[in-house]
Order: sequence, then C-alpha cells, then structure tokens
Amino acid sequence: MDKSNNAQESFSYTYSAAEQAEIRRIREKYEAPTEKEDKLQRLRRLDRSVTQTAQAVSLVFGVLGTLILGLGMSVIMTELSAYLGLTGGTTAVGIAVGLFGGVLAVLAYPIYNLTVRILRKKRAPEILRLTEELSR
Repeated sequence: MDKSNNAQESFSYTYSAAEQAEIRRIREKYEAPTEKEDKLQRLRRLDRSVTQTAQAVSLVFGVLGTLILGLGMSVIMTELSAYLGLTGGTTAVGIAVGLFGGVLAVLAYPIYNLTVRILRKKRAPEILRLTEELSR
C-alpha cells in the first residue's frame, strides 16, 4: 500500500446556508462585541427596560385588583363571611371590598402609561446620547 495515495484522499463537507447562519449566530455569542455593537445592545436594553418595568408594575396592580374583586364577590356569595367573623352587613362589606379591587384593576392601564412616561423621562438623556453616538 502506498502512503502517498492515502494522504491524497480526503473528505470535504459544506454546510447549507441555514447551517452557516446558525454557525455565525453561535460564533457571535462568543466573540467580543465591537464598541458600536455594545452601545447598540445597551440602547436596546434601555428601551426594553422601560416597557418591561411598566408592564410588570401594571400587571401587579391588575392581578391584585382582580383577586381583591374576587374576594369581595366571595364574601357576598359564600359562607366566607361566617369564617371571617362578619355577622351583619356582609353584602355591604363584600361590595366595598369588590369595588376597591375593581378600582385597582381598572387603574392598571393608567398606571402603565404613567410608569412609561416617568421611565422614558428618566432614561431619555442616556438613550439620546447613545443614539447620537450610533448615528454618526
């Protein structure tokens, strides 16, 4: 057997375009970002943080309000008032608790808008500075 003949035989494989794109995406995760990419990532993160924070705050108000509304309904419709030690006026207490919960739930959207407005005002200088640097 001739050694030179074995050395010439080789195997070659080319990846498809989709596989090449996946390889590039994986490689980009491990490469050090350039200064421009780093600033762009920071800009995206700041922009996302405004809406995500506002969504979390309004979601807490909405869920809490809905649960309190349900508690008010339970006081009226079940024997929960007896367990709570309420003897008279359970309907009035249930309605009051339910209305309070309903108000909290209804305020979730205005709270979202207010939070977005406050956070945008707070983050505006940094976002405007980054957009100026990136648009040059």
